Amino acid sequence: MRNLKLLVLLGIACSAFAQQPAAQGGAGAGAGGGRGAGRGAGGGGGRGAAARPVLVIKEEWKQTAAGGEHALVAEDVSNPNLDMKIYGVKPEEVLVTGTAGDEGNPVHAWTGTCSNACAVTLKDKANFVDLTGLAKIRWVYKVSGFHQVRPVVKLADGTLLVGDHADDTRADWRLSEFNISEVKWIRLDPDKVQTKGDVVAAPDLTKVDEVGFVDLIPGSGHGAGGWVDVGTIEVYGKAVPRS
Repeated sequence: MRNLKLLVLLGIACSAFAQQPAAQGGAGAGAGGGRGAGRGAGGGGGRGAAARPVLVIKEEWKQTAAGGEHALVAEDVSNPNLDMKIYGVKPEEVLVTGTAGDEGNPVHAWTGTCSNACAVTLKDKANFVDLTGLAKIRWVYKVSGFHQVRPVVKLADGTLLVGDHADDTRADWRLSEFNISEVKWIRLDPDKVQTKGDVVAAPDLTKVDEVGFVDLIPGSGHGAGGWVDVGTIEVYGKAVPRS
């Protein structure tokens, strides 16, 4: 009887001893897994997030005291930090019209009297614009006929490019926003405003000199037919000092 009790006690002790390391190992694995998972999910997600772009160019156009329609000139640029340039036509062929605060007819550039394809660009006097990453363009526009509003950029080396993104809403004014990373680019002849060659594989958008819009079809004049209206333009990216 004494031997039987001894065997039972010995069995209980061995069982407890065998279970103790297993419990410790399970707890250790759980803690280690939890700490590793927490750092990997939280820290990795934060460090990998792309930097948000900031507003680097904004132009709303400025109407003269007399109002009405007139050739788009430097005085119509409301932002004193920007220069404006016109490509493809005589400067007087791109007009500005509209009324500040009028949602049905805001102040805007108009290509209806362009005798050729034409482009309008804006240039920050102090900075290039880095349009990589999450950079984007936002503009208010309206078109007539089969015309389309497309982005145009001038690189630091003087290359002019037009993008494949095209806005063509005809019913009413529309706000459009698009990311530059999703745009494909083709070279644009600065004098004729005609596309040249194939798609540019990897343009250097880290130092963009000018940003704007292009209408690749000549205007049809006043009335419905063919033109583009472009109101407020906003460019989001990163400012890169010119000096």
